[in-house]
Amino acid sequence: MPYVTLIATAAMGLESVVANEVKQLGYDCNVENGKVVFEAPVAAIPRCNLWLRTADRLKIQIGTFKATTFDELFESTKALPWENFIAENGQFPVSGKSVNSRLYSVSDCQAIVKKATAERLKLKYGIAFKMPETGALYKIEVALRQDIATLTIDTSGAGLHKRGYRVGQGDAPLKETMAAALVMLTNWKPDYPLIDPFCGSGTIAIEAALIGQNIAPGFNREFACEKWPLIKNKYWEEAYEEVENMAKYDQELDITGSDIAHNMVKIASENAIEAGLGDLINWKQMQVRDLTIHGENGYIIGNPPYGQRIGDREEAAKLYKDLGNVMKGHPSWSIYILTAFEDFEKKFGQKATKKRKLFNGFIRTDYYQYFGRKTQQP
Repeated sequence: MPYVTLIATAAMGLESVVANEVKQLGYDCNVENGKVVFEAPVAAIPRCNLWLRTADRLKIQIGTFKATTFDELFESTKALPWENFIAENGQFPVSGKSVNSRLYSVSDCQAIVKKATAERLKLKYGIAFKMPETGALYKIEVALRQDIATLTIDTSGAGLHKRGYRVGQGDAPLKETMAAALVMLTNWKPDYPLIDPFCGSGTIAIEAALIGQNIAPGFNREFACEKWPLIKNKYWEEAYEEVENMAKYDQELDITGSDIAHNMVKIASENAIEAGLGDLINWKQMQVRDLTIHGENGYIIGNPPYGQRIGDREEAAKLYKDLGNVMKGHPSWSIYILTAFEDFEKKFGQKATKKRKLFNGFIRTDYYQYFGRKTQQP
C-alpha cells in the first residue's frame, strides 16, 4: 500500500491535542504551527477523516519547495506527480495564501499552479486540449511562507467540524472541533458525571457523549475523497467496520446540558437526536444559580457568554459569580471554563489551578481549569 504525507490542520493552541489523536490512531507525527504532519498509508485517509475530533481538515501534501520567482513556482509544480492523485476527469480548483514571501500575489500564484498542474496532467493522460474537469473534486492549495511553497490537496471537503448533526444553532456557536478539544483537555471519563451549564446548542455535551461512547465524529457525513480512485473501496469498508467495532453503545453516561434560554435547550435536544444521542443526554432549562449538583468527582465544562458586547459584561460577571457560589460546596468536582473575560477568576471567587490560551475562532480566550479533590468511589 503506497504511503503519503498527510497534514491535519489545527486551530492555534490545539496542535498537541490533534497530535495525540494522530498518535492514538497509530501514526508518528511532527507538530508545527497550525498543523500536524505525518507519513501514513493511503488507508489512513478514511480513518483520520472519520476519527479525528479536533483537527480542522486532513490534506495530502503533494510537495514543498523554495519558490522566489513565478518560473520556479511553475516548473517545481509541474514536476510533482499530480497524476498519482488526481483522476483524468478530476476537478482541481486552486486556492492560495502567501505570508512573508516574494511571491505575494495570491491570484497569480493560483493561476500558475493551476496551469502547471494542468500541463502535467495533460501530458500524463495524453490530453491535447483542455482538461475535462467533470469528475470528483480535488481542491489544491498553494501556501507560501517565507518563500517556501507547500502544495496540498484537501481530502475532507467540508471542514471536519461539520459532523452532520447540527440542525440548529445560536448566535455564536462553538465549533464541534473546539468543543471536543475542551472535553479532551480534561481527564473526564465516561463513568463520571458531566454538566455544561451554558449549553447553547448543546455542542460540548454532544461531543462528550460521542467521546464517552467512542463514536467516530465523522460517521454521519461525507468526504471529498470518497470518490477518488486513489482510495480503494476496501479502505472505506475497513474504516467503517473499525468505527462500528470500536463504538461502545452500551456505555452508560451521566451528561447534562442546561441553559437559561428555552429555545436553545430545544435546539440542543434536536441536535442530540440528529446525532443519535437523544436518550443519552439530559437537557434542562435553568439559571446557573439553580444548578443542582449530585454525586462526586464530576465535571463542569462550559463556554459561557464572554460579556464582550456593551451591557453584557455585568450579566456575564453575575453568571461567573453564581457558578462559583454553587460549586463552593462541591470540592470533588473539576471545573473547566473557556472565556475571554479577563476578571473571570475574581468573579468566580477562586484562582484557577491551571489555564491554557486557546483561540475560539479569532477570539483569544483562556481555558480556566480547577482540579477537583477526588474522593474514593464506592
